[in-house]
Amino acid sequence: MAGSVINRKRRKLKSEINVVPYIDVMLVLLIIFMVTAPLLTLSVDVKLPSSDAARATSDSRPPTIVIAYTDGRYGLQLEGASQPDVFDDAGLAERIAAFRRQQGDDLRIMVAADRDTPYQRVMDAMALLQKSGVKNVSLISTAGGNAR
Repeated sequence: MAGSVINRKRRKLKSEINVVPYIDVMLVLLIIFMVTAPLLTLSVDVKLPSSDAARATSDSRPPTIVIAYTDGRYGLQLEGASQPDVFDDAGLAERIAAFRRQQGDDLRIMVAADRDTPYQRVMDAMALLQKSGVKNVSLISTAGGNAR
């Protein structure tokens, strides 16, 4: 053993920080947040605001679709009527088509819904009006509120 030469290299001390483990941890956290963030907001409660818009002035009141029935029916309130006539989807589509044939493409329909009515019901009514060929649809809101 005396004849063997031992080559020992002296290792220099490194003054650098090894950031590879930190990058790995950061990427794992990024993936965890990307997966869990969409799951945290499954539903959002929205309180629809009132409007401060000026009242529409007209000599006659257009027909109004009333969405306040819990059984899926719609009400159609005509000018001068005290109570709305109640229709299902097909009956309302027929009645709106008859109004459209009488008044042409300038038929204006108002949509009124209770504050607690699901938004999907309002969208269903507007889709029904669109399928019936009505192009001018307005939403009724209460006056006042904090909308600016």
